[in-house]
Amino acid sequence: MVVGICVIELYIPRNGSLKGKRQVLQSIKTKIKNRFNVAVAEVGEQDLWQKAILGVTTVANDRSFVNEVMDKVVGFVSSFPQVQIVHHQLELI
Repeated sequence: MVVGICVIELYIPRNGSLKGKRQVLQSIKTKIKNRFNVAVAEVGEQDLWQKAILGVTTVANDRSFVNEVMDKVVGFVSSFPQVQIVHHQLELI
């Protein structure tokens, strides 16, 4: 069993409130879950308007499959014009 954990730090430049941040993140999280069948949650910086940290995880039998899914998730998140990826980190256990 291989567990993939990806932490994605986001910058939301055109955001001016926590409500706006929640709307943007909820949309992104729902689309990630539906497309890749992974677990996603906001895991940090909940009180900042223009910064967010998402945690994404998945479990599989094949290490390369987990790595591929996480790479696709990061690429998918980078395709959203509302956010910019500041940093991401992948860990396989």
